[in-house]
Amino acid sequence: METMRAVDNDYSAAISVITYNNPKRGLDEKLKSRILISFGQHGRELITSEVALHLLSVISKEKRLPNMDLSSLDKTLENLMIKVVPMENLNGRRLVEAGDPCERRNGRAVDLNRNWSVDWGKKEQDFDPYEENPGTAPFSEPETQIMRKLSTSFNPHIWVNVHSGMEAMFMPYDHRNATPDGSAFNAMKSILEDLNHLHCRGRCLVGSGGGSVGYLAHGTSTDYMYDALKVPMAFTFEIYGDLEAPSRDCFRMFNPINLATFNRVLNDWSAAFISLFERGPLLLDRTSDWVPIDSYKELMGRKEVKGMEMIDLGMQEIRTYFRLFLLSSVLLMFMFCSRMSKSKCIPSLSSIPL
Repeated sequence: METMRAVDNDYSAAISVITYNNPKRGLDEKLKSRILISFGQHGRELITSEVALHLLSVISKEKRLPNMDLSSLDKTLENLMIKVVPMENLNGRRLVEAGDPCERRNGRAVDLNRNWSVDWGKKEQDFDPYEENPGTAPFSEPETQIMRKLSTSFNPHIWVNVHSGMEAMFMPYDHRNATPDGSAFNAMKSILEDLNHLHCRGRCLVGSGGGSVGYLAHGTSTDYMYDALKVPMAFTFEIYGDLEAPSRDCFRMFNPINLATFNRVLNDWSAAFISLFERGPLLLDRTSDWVPIDSYKELMGRKEVKGMEMIDLGMQEIRTYFRLFLLSSVLLMFMFCSRMSKSKCIPSLSSIPL
């Protein structure tokens, strides 16, 4: 595990990054597919970070999914290098834990999923300045600066930004009602339809973010990954949402409130990620932007690699990480019971965030 930090004036941010790389004797590192997954970009979406921890425990074999074939999992993982950001917006999460379950922005009231450069700052007629503050400029926020540095240096082949608020799996674009052209669209649509059938039981919306949620989002990380960084496969997963929850009950809207649903979400979406790990690399050569996989060390440079060495995620490391998040997990279970009915909330909210 490594911690990346950035500071702007008197505001600072820190993001923990866990790298899974299982070396296999005789396997050229250049042949591995690189996958980058970010959870917890919006503070109120607590369930996303719980899925991150559960997924890490599965790939480190501390936990086992129902009907999971361990030998098949090993074979899949040995061909991948995976970086996981369990909580992108730590400062926003702290605001939620302090008693504001409706807060989605970072520690200085900027929506991190509006602070990226692709179509940044454009405001629709229904623009909500409280919910969607894009910041003073693209990458004005330390959190997005860190994520840009991480994604540029790692240069992933597959990107997933994980949210809650509904059940959906989106491809680009968020800022317009359109999808990528040609083979890229076909490859991404194919894998999302497979995941929807296997793990979402057909409930999930599948398509572009801008064409599916009923509004356009400008300056999002997924559009940046696809348009600017040229990541061949870029997705946004929406893993849970209670669309019948009152708008003031943000905890219920974005997070499961009973243990059975909580466990189902963890297992279903961890299994969906395992399927993505299996199927995604097989479809990469169908995308129009596919290029041979370069060596990670060549991309970062030998000097940078020494300072940001790839970490083999083992059982000791993941136990350490679980300890760091134990307090948050206990708090989450407490919130399931109390629902924080007396916490302050904002008057009106968009119920389906990206």
